[in-house]
Amino acid sequence: MGEAVEDPRHHSRTAGLLSAALGSALLALTLTPQSAQANPPTSGHCSGTGKWWVVCEAEDDTTTPGTSGQGVGGNDGGGSSTGNGSSGKPPACTYEKMEPQPPADSEYRLGHAADEKGAIFIRSCELTRDDGTGTMTDEQLVWVADGEEPPAVAPEAVAAIAVSKMELLGPDIASPRTAGRYTVGVPMWLWVDQTTTSYGPQTTSATAGAVTVTATARVSSIAWSMGDGSTVTCNGPGTPYKGSSDIAESPTCGHIYKASSAKAQSGKFTVTATSTWTVDWQGGGESGQFTEIRESDVQVAIGELQVVR
Repeated sequence: MGEAVEDPRHHSRTAGLLSAALGSALLALTLTPQSAQANPPTSGHCSGTGKWWVVCEAEDDTTTPGTSGQGVGGNDGGGSSTGNGSSGKPPACTYEKMEPQPPADSEYRLGHAADEKGAIFIRSCELTRDDGTGTMTDEQLVWVADGEEPPAVAPEAVAAIAVSKMELLGPDIASPRTAGRYTVGVPMWLWVDQTTTSYGPQTTSATAGAVTVTATARVSSIAWSMGDGSTVTCNGPGTPYKGSSDIAESPTCGHIYKASSAKAQSGKFTVTATSTWTVDWQGGGESGQFTEIRESDVQVAIGELQVVR
């Protein structure tokens, strides 16, 4: 690729406007506001609607949730669900040629003369916010020489866009429940309800530039932090308790408390279930896999049996 010089006064898509005084003319890039959207678009079409105005409209991506083993249900435990972003995925960048091109004396030519063979492109990259609250789209201007092509969009980055459009939640904890009554030494059965948003699978497609990727996410394991210092890792949703004449342990996922929660804060243990979502993707001539992490928690009181003499 030819020399790429970035305008130091770049603006994000959420800013909505890139403008500067150019004598009697005004060059402005009007961008669709995205501050109210959780998943900003990352590709689209740019067209001139005036002498020096360029409007960029995003393409629509498609989302097709999968089906789950059980119906959608609430969190019986009354717990909360939070999301944590994944790491290690490159940003997804798309390139659109600015039409019309800036005039010869414009600072937006980035120091390149009018007779120089090349063009100004708008580079849009979806970035993860530093505080982990979501994503934002960053806009910069770059110069691309004639005969060269802007960098290709990385399929893995487009897969990350697809996942950002999914509603991946923490485990939908069915047991233990906040209102449940649990006892030291008695086996506790751990399980979750399986919904498309809390367990999967979910399938989503996203397009950036000429690359379309389809990603499928499903929970591969759940780690339970029991609040007493113990951790239990289960490779499935757990087994629902159906009632038993004896005190049996769960065949797939359970825990036995050795002490009550009387000395814990508010007299309850905080049980945190952390799910690992495995994402398989393919498109753009490639395929791969990465993970996403989500968690939920519930407050549980553990009592002791009282012996009456």
